[in-house]
Amino acid sequence: MGVYNLDKIFNPNAIAVVGASEKGESIGFAVMENLIQGGFEGTVVPVNPNYSRILGLEAYPAISELAQPVDLAVIATPISSVPSIVKECVDMGVGGAIVISAGGRETGVQGRMLEEEIEKEARKGELRILGPNCMGIVCPQRKLNASFVAHMPHKGRLAFISQSGAICAAMLDLSLKERIGFSYFVSIGSMLDVDFGDLIDYLGNDPEVESILLYIESLTNFRKFMSAARAVSRLKPIIILKSGRSDMGARAAASHTGAMAGEDMVYDAAFRRAGGVRVNTIEDFFDCAELLAKQPRPTGPRLVVITNSGGPGVMAADAIAEYGLELASLERGTFEKLKEVLPPFWSHGNPIDILGDATVERYEGAVSCCFVAREADGMLVILNPASMIDPADVAASISETLKQKPYPVFTAWMGGVEVERGREILNTAGIPTYETPERAIRAFKYLYDYTRNQEMLQEIPPRPSPSLRFEHDRARSIIEEGLSSEHGLLTEAESRELLKACGIPVNLMEVATSVEETSESAQQMGYPVVMKIHSKEISHKTEANGVQLDLRSDKEVREAYSKIMEGAHAYNPEAKILGVTLQPMIQNPDAEILLGAKMDPNFGPMILLGMGGIYAEVLEDRAVGLPPLNRLLARMLMEKTKVYRLLKGYRNRPQADLESVEEMMVQLSHLLVDFPEISELDMNPVIVKAGKPIVVDARVFLKPSPRPFPYHLVISPYPEKYETPGITTDGLKIMIRPIKPEDAPQLVGLFDSLSPTSIYYRFFGPMKALPHSMLARFTQIDYDREIAMVALEEGGDGEKMLGVARVIGDPDGKEGEFAIVVGDPWQGRGVGEKLLEHALRIAKERGLERLWGYVLAENKKMLNLARKFGFQVSRGADFSQYEVSIDPRSCPFEP
Repeated sequence: MGVYNLDKIFNPNAIAVVGASEKGESIGFAVMENLIQGGFEGTVVPVNPNYSRILGLEAYPAISELAQPVDLAVIATPISSVPSIVKECVDMGVGGAIVISAGGRETGVQGRMLEEEIEKEARKGELRILGPNCMGIVCPQRKLNASFVAHMPHKGRLAFISQSGAICAAMLDLSLKERIGFSYFVSIGSMLDVDFGDLIDYLGNDPEVESILLYIESLTNFRKFMSAARAVSRLKPIIILKSGRSDMGARAAASHTGAMAGEDMVYDAAFRRAGGVRVNTIEDFFDCAELLAKQPRPTGPRLVVITNSGGPGVMAADAIAEYGLELASLERGTFEKLKEVLPPFWSHGNPIDILGDATVERYEGAVSCCFVAREADGMLVILNPASMIDPADVAASISETLKQKPYPVFTAWMGGVEVERGREILNTAGIPTYETPERAIRAFKYLYDYTRNQEMLQEIPPRPSPSLRFEHDRARSIIEEGLSSEHGLLTEAESRELLKACGIPVNLMEVATSVEETSESAQQMGYPVVMKIHSKEISHKTEANGVQLDLRSDKEVREAYSKIMEGAHAYNPEAKILGVTLQPMIQNPDAEILLGAKMDPNFGPMILLGMGGIYAEVLEDRAVGLPPLNRLLARMLMEKTKVYRLLKGYRNRPQADLESVEEMMVQLSHLLVDFPEISELDMNPVIVKAGKPIVVDARVFLKPSPRPFPYHLVISPYPEKYETPGITTDGLKIMIRPIKPEDAPQLVGLFDSLSPTSIYYRFFGPMKALPHSMLARFTQIDYDREIAMVALEEGGDGEKMLGVARVIGDPDGKEGEFAIVVGDPWQGRGVGEKLLEHALRIAKERGLERLWGYVLAENKKMLNLARKFGFQVSRGADFSQYEVSIDPRSCPFEP
């Protein structure tokens, strides 16, 4: 349902506590006490038929008998009573409910039926529900503690969302000790209604939130989660701890791909594609929370380490190397400054060992010298207890200096009781403290991963080769024929035809049904050849002795035919043998890779890449990605495998044509996007020879899809249906289509064609160039929640972008903001009119109830165009601009 009415939960004016009580051990008492003692400035109304007053406040017997409207109901009664209470909330116009009550789906069938009844009643109105089986929420900025947790966290800019009450309690306890501040603290429970996607959208749009922490046990609406996380992670780090790392999803797999792609790998791939950072342990989760709460995000991998003992310095250096970070190389200027403040026997390098007899002044001097160093992106200060120094004195002395941080700074005060006071001082000063250097560096590494992930995801992908082709109708015909077969398994020949239809290069192959036909085909093909069993019932051919390699004569071909038939009958006497296949033997390949796909029940199709051949499952060199892929995403997937080192060229092995490998992966992605019926697909091996990849074995499993295109995907694909040729009122022939990530260079060209006045009209201020982050933001869009239509003219030097119309929908899909810009050479020729018409058609198709935008008062052309299309035009709060708005559903044309 999106973020609708969530403000009633997180920013209410009046709260009813249903099940309020004066019994000290009850949840109803804890919620009431927390609301009152937390300082909530709104109205608190206790609801319980057994009391006339609770904690000094007038109590009411039921929601239906309240004397005033309330925004939020906190329900702490037995779950069997919740459906009727929810019905009363709907009748009374309550906006949100926090259902603390347990006993729902986690208890079995009866509990699930109760939840269904609760949901049914809530859907009769506009009531949003958080829970059931949750602890409630805490919003320190609003002095709101609508939960039964014992304490109010410190104020801060972290938002924490957890499915586990135990993790909530542990995080709260840690935050009080380490002085970690939160803006939101949310126990999400069973997610009957409000889920992770809703909360990411809501919190991501709150300026009081700088980072989001998620503890996830399960997800519900996967596509909504991915859409929300991809949008918010561009601006704010999302740190994720997902419990459960089993491979259950691979147990029933029929292909190499299925056997190698476990459930947890898909979550890894999804979180990475969403721009989030997944941590492995609760310890890492807490450590990242502390660093995020107290320090800026890392912008680079280079760390400077200051220590008073060599051992911990070496431990830090080892951890930095292990996590792929760097020890900053001290520049000459920094080195000379350190020589002035340190004794002669300091380490003269990084880690900077200031020796065991280090004084407070020595720590201060080393820190100050490194703060002016341009070669560092972060600093770790280590203290090991020593008899000649007080850890608390050092903490008190350097804490003020560390507050002036030009980059992330953090500390490892190693030890127990002796260093505890120093840790308290640093925590109070907002400096993260860790018990060991390794923990500190690991936390830094995770947050640097966020920076690096965002940089990679915002790179501009290269344009695909114009030679790529896709025979969609041919592919559809093969798939429909395959679905009608008994097992949904395509033969190798059929699988190859499907791959050829989508432009994937496959090795020449012939099918033979007898030994004589096999002999004749081999002679015509030329030796050496490869022979394989041809049967739908035998998918793993090598296990049935169904592959014979390097056959160099007619005699060897005939003998191989006999061996294959004998092996096939021994392996599966019931198998229907269709004959054998023959193909040229590719000798001495440069590399063998596995490229495949599997339909995940939650995330849809996933693509797997790794080392190919018979050792694919043994070596377990694999990486998983989610379609749709472009060439950049394909390269990033390759880089996560070990076989990538071979593909780049290794010793005497030549480099592969990486662009061809990328394009093979992109074509596979197109196939998976267009055909949700593909359950599993194997291309193993794909042989790389003379740089070029070619498929030598393939199998495809088909299954009717419960979700039609494009809803089998968790990431919305490029919507080809919006591609439309057109002619403007001025007779200009153009193509209007959605924007693509590869369109960045054309968008730069459009910007360069704008006059300073046009730039001012579009961006409400001067701008000399499009920053890279803005360029990525404008071209790499989520087609589920926004659309950008471009007008293109085909010229001798390729496509030229003439204008762009953009519609950005809110998370609820009810409203959208639009903007249009047309290059100066094409203004007044009807380009803007065509773009606005398409934008309105799409807005109408998607059911938007309001489309709006701001137009500067001087921009008469845009104001006239808005009036022509029926927009309402009104002065904004600022007289320098107008607000224009329309209900797209009222537009006379068909969507």
